[in-house]
Amino acid sequence: MRYIALEEAFFIAELAERQPMPAGGLPRVLSRFRPEFEERCRQRLTDFTEYRLPEMDEAGIDVQVLSLTVPGLQVDITPELARANARFANDYLADVIARHPDRFRGFAALPLQDPAAAAAELDRAVTQLGLCGALVNDCVYGPGGRYLDAPEYDEVWAALESLCVPLYLHPGAPPADHWRVLDGRPELYGAAWSWAAEVSGHALRIVFGGVFDRHPGATLILGHMGEFLPFQRSRLDSRYATIDPATPLQRPPSAYLGSNVVFTNSGVFSPATLLGAVLEVGADAVLFSVDYPYESSREAVAGFERTTLSPGDRAKIAHGNAERLLRI
Repeated sequence: MRYIALEEAFFIAELAERQPMPAGGLPRVLSRFRPEFEERCRQRLTDFTEYRLPEMDEAGIDVQVLSLTVPGLQVDITPELARANARFANDYLADVIARHPDRFRGFAALPLQDPAAAAAELDRAVTQLGLCGALVNDCVYGPGGRYLDAPEYDEVWAALESLCVPLYLHPGAPPADHWRVLDGRPELYGAAWSWAAEVSGHALRIVFGGVFDRHPGATLILGHMGEFLPFQRSRLDSRYATIDPATPLQRPPSAYLGSNVVFTNSGVFSPATLLGAVLEVGADAVLFSVDYPYESSREAVAGFERTTLSPGDRAKIAHGNAERLLRI
């Protein structure tokens, strides 16, 4: 089976000198890990050949779609810094891909602090650098209260639609709000729970804000088995039917999940959960991912190979949907 993995992180050491990052330059999320796991991630985030390619080969992964790890450009408070760092990061990524064109593809980083510049950088990244779309880490500093349903971001959605490339909405921005439910329970912050709740909420803002009615050809990708959303489709419809929405939608909320919004299984390797997602949204809307180096490539493939999906559905999820959506 050919495997294309869509949510695979990297970090640029030189970026630490250009951003307000913590001591040591690597993402704040690493400080929450056990020391041995933190060191493992540190070694692999900036590497492409010593660890990454051998671990891909061992697991049987043919292609990684690379993206700048959390928090990406979300810590760049000023539009000027975000614009410069987006160009720097995307040029760096394109150079890595050029050296290993059969093994790597990439998602662009976007300076969403300046929507017009983000649309322009997306166009440059796709048409000149050959990147497959973009990945952003949840909420942003900038117009519209930091969320991508704001009217100011319509030109970004229009660019995504025109270029026929997806936007991957990933967790990891500095928190937009203080959630008291996390007080005294740091275990709940991050990938264990809070990021999924934050990002699924952001994605629902995009759906309920009518973004996909205005841009029906746009595609949003959510990782981690859809940040809860495939399993809430019927609930969203039943509750929507009882309210007077601020922005009336052209379709029921569930209709956007599986069409405009598609999902990867990054970090969630349960065969039963994958089967449930496919039963909800269809095999055309689910794509394979690992979440490297935070998760194990070997365990991701092993979990996928234990599924009871049909051979046709397995091929779609493992590689076919990525080939179609990202034009790989």
